[in-house]
Amino acid sequence: MTEDILQETFLKAFTALKDSHTNMRAWLYMVARNLCFNSMKREKKNVPADLGEAMESRQDAGQDVLEGILRDERKRMLWEAMYRLESRRREILILQYFGGFSQREIAAMLRLSPENVRVQVHRAKKELKTCLEVMHYDVS
Repeated sequence: MTEDILQETFLKAFTALKDSHTNMRAWLYMVARNLCFNSMKREKKNVPADLGEAMESRQDAGQDVLEGILRDERKRMLWEAMYRLESRRREILILQYFGGFSQREIAAMLRLSPENVRVQVHRAKKELKTCLEVMHYDVS
């Protein structure tokens, strides 16, 4: 499914993207995002509950096992906390911190004001901090 969406995104870019477009990266993201949403609606499947595990890389050979376990647990907790956020806030954080987009680019993609994006990032980080603190105490 991922490969199909990627292929369809670039096919749309070749056929519909104008040479004069100012932000190809943002345009590609929006097309891919919309195709993903359409695909999920068609298949009536939810986003995997633990996307973090799917995105984790394998441990390097010879790495300290305990260090690897702790790192993986921190990643798992982060992704679990991310999925407790409201979907718009989660998407904004993913775009900014994992996608490398600026708040201005995110605002244009999601049709929000840059100020609204800034506020959403602030609130999402505050919620994440609270959630991670609660999760840390629940684990201890």
